[in-house]
Amino acid sequence: MLDTGAWGFGGFSGLHMRPDLTLTAVSDRGRWWRARLELDAAGAPRALSGVRHGPLRDAAGAPLRGITHGDAEALTRLPDGDWLVGFERRHRIQRHRQLEGPGAPFPTPPGLNEAPSNGGLEGLTLLADGRLLALAEQLRGTAPGTTRAWLGTIQGRRVAWTPRDYAPATPMVPTGAAGLPDGGALVLERDFSLFGGFRCRLAHLPPQAFAGQAPLRGETLLRLPGDGPADNWEGVAVARRAGRTLVALISDDNERAAQRSMILLYEMP
Repeated sequence: MLDTGAWGFGGFSGLHMRPDLTLTAVSDRGRWWRARLELDAAGAPRALSGVRHGPLRDAAGAPLRGITHGDAEALTRLPDGDWLVGFERRHRIQRHRQLEGPGAPFPTPPGLNEAPSNGGLEGLTLLADGRLLALAEQLRGTAPGTTRAWLGTIQGRRVAWTPRDYAPATPMVPTGAAGLPDGGALVLERDFSLFGGFRCRLAHLPPQAFAGQAPLRGETLLRLPGDGPADNWEGVAVARRAGRTLVALISDDNERAAQRSMILLYEMP
């Protein structure tokens, strides 16, 4: 569990992980956070080192203020090293050369502005073939039981977005995505009920799922609770390390005492 009091904010959503286990996350409080995950002799997480954090900024370099402008929910990194940050409420994507620096506007998927204020872009990741996968939380897809998704082909500073549907497990919604080295992807899904609390699923999309026009539909890899503690899991990241494919999850505590900020680490079979 993370002691968010050490840096004064929580609300982690989007997550990225490098092969050296450096984690980078964005917060719905308009901030970025970075630390290296240290493992024990058995390969389990034991500590964080080198923690750094700061505000996300607009195109003029001014810190983002308030949840309307600073609700960062998704994070991915492009091959040239630039970062893409997806935001809800004021639905958009920003491109940052460094997360410490200004964020320039990036082409957003068509129709994203139709999403509910708190139900927009939750998943954004780079696939192995260079395309982007974007997932909306509560924007209905064209097929029953689906939410809106897009595949984006980057063409210089432009993006050609192709609409797709994503089919989560009923009644869940997507909250995060991470591309896999083989061309597939992982999608994190969540449901919440007053009496049942949080339930989450990590779904696997194989590479062939992106062919054709059928709704994107994944097979269950993990269920939380069951394969891990129940909480508001919102970020997922993948990295290859010493021949292993590692998967990290991070939870969003919404800065509420009844919730926790946690990191889980798994190895894919």
